[in-house]
Amino acid sequence: MLLDPTVPASLLNVLEMVRGCFTAPTFRTFAALVTGLIAQTGRSTVTGILLGAGLTRTWSHDRSHAFFSRARWSPDILGISLSHMIVRRLLPEGAVLTVAVDDTLFKRHGKKVHGAAWQHDGAAKGSRPVGRGTCFVVVGIVVQLPFVARPVCLPVIARLWRPKQEQSKVDLAASMIRLLAACHYARRIHVVADAAYHGRALRDLPATCTFTTRLPASAVLYDLAPPPTGRRGRPALKGQRLGMAKDLAAAGAVGFLLPRLPGPDSSKPFKGEINTVATDPCFRGRGYARAAVDALMNWMVSRECHRISLTSSSEGEPLSVSLGFVDGDPRMNWQAE
Repeated sequence: MLLDPTVPASLLNVLEMVRGCFTAPTFRTFAALVTGLIAQTGRSTVTGILLGAGLTRTWSHDRSHAFFSRARWSPDILGISLSHMIVRRLLPEGAVLTVAVDDTLFKRHGKKVHGAAWQHDGAAKGSRPVGRGTCFVVVGIVVQLPFVARPVCLPVIARLWRPKQEQSKVDLAASMIRLLAACHYARRIHVVADAAYHGRALRDLPATCTFTTRLPASAVLYDLAPPPTGRRGRPALKGQRLGMAKDLAAAGAVGFLLPRLPGPDSSKPFKGEINTVATDPCFRGRGYARAAVDALMNWMVSRECHRISLTSSSEGEPLSVSLGFVDGDPRMNWQAE
């Protein structure tokens, strides 16, 4: 039996999966509001949602407004329940979760709208990307749907951000990622965001999470902080200075791991090939190529690679020899001890 004739049976079957997030009266209001939100083709205000559900003459408007202001339910718990439903229904067993983080501005003009202020609006038209409204930081799970050619991000959790408050957008994003990781503790989570999301708040993410963002052009990178030495004084907060992104991009090395059959000389499952080593002419002679090749070799060895071959030019041969490569035919070779 339907809770209300407004709610279609097929939609109600989906909403039943999150019934535990609400009390019985609140769930009935929630189901009707979701129906009105889907059916509404105009503005999705509370009044517009009631109009879409056909309840403007049946329900008091205060009942709908009270759902958001006074009803006993938690948006975070609802979001986590939605995330579990998405993972169970739309992702393979044990698949890595790809999570996207971004913020969006909902334009609001009333003087009494909570959290509304003049702030950045990336979707604004004209030369000034500014708008007045409420800004929400949103976390969504990226899935591949069978009827869409490209991936789709399904929002699950959102937090209101207000200018000049204690928590920044990065702080809000980090807290939501930690909550999502705690509820999906058995899965790896890869988080992606734009250049606005970087900072100290991301240092304490769980070990199951990775965070990918675009660095500012002026960012200076440092190695991870070394372990405590046990000596007196404050421990180091960061490691050796690595340089700016443009310095790290001054040189690069490209290589591959190729599977091999175990033999008398080695039981390791891979052999490595380094095909390209290049350095920007403006940055040659500073050790960048050596650092790139050394890092690539260390990565290969960590993946159980016993032997590495290298194609080297006459200019790069001294560097190859200094790294332990010996002449071969037709490539130079390096072998782990």
